[in-house]
Amino acid sequence: MKYLIILLAIAACNNAPSPAEALVKEGSNAVASTKEDSNIPEIVSDSIVPAQYLDGKLVKVEKTEDTWKSELKEEEFRVLRKEGTERAFTGDLWNNHEPGIYVCAGCGLPLFASETKFESGTGWPSFFKPIRTDCIADKTDNSYGMDREEVECARCGGHQGHVFPDGPPPTGLRYCINSVSLNFVKQ
Repeated sequence: MKYLIILLAIAACNNAPSPAEALVKEGSNAVASTKEDSNIPEIVSDSIVPAQYLDGKLVKVEKTEDTWKSELKEEEFRVLRKEGTERAFTGDLWNNHEPGIYVCAGCGLPLFASETKFESGTGWPSFFKPIRTDCIADKTDNSYGMDREEVECARCGGHQGHVFPDGPPPTGLRYCINSVSLNFVKQ
């Protein structure tokens, strides 16, 4: 079941030639495919699974806190739903160098491609850009006396990490993401 969800999610940024006829039900959310972005890695654009777009808009995932708690592991819930942070150099993806796609651990939406991952030395997976800008939501985070931009999954609102203006070219951004907030789909 987990792999089916991941496969469904990979197609969220699908570069399909036309909208899919079939709708997939996920809770009360209808999910359909549409052409959105030509700057999508091959692993996503070759997918034949319907995406999480309907009429060109990302379909949101809304669940109760109890539902999230029952579906996520304890650490995933703490980070994704309670805006926690895993300790540096402890996640299973910070040192991953395999080709593939990093998807939200909460809803499976593809967020980052391995081609945009770089070594930041921080102990968390770091990327210089998301697969699509509409897959990521930023919001101001003033916790702990700091001014930062928090990064959330635009589909389910799951906390991913933060974005900083000290990344490499071409964007100059560093999306510093918790490993526990991501699942990796190997290419």
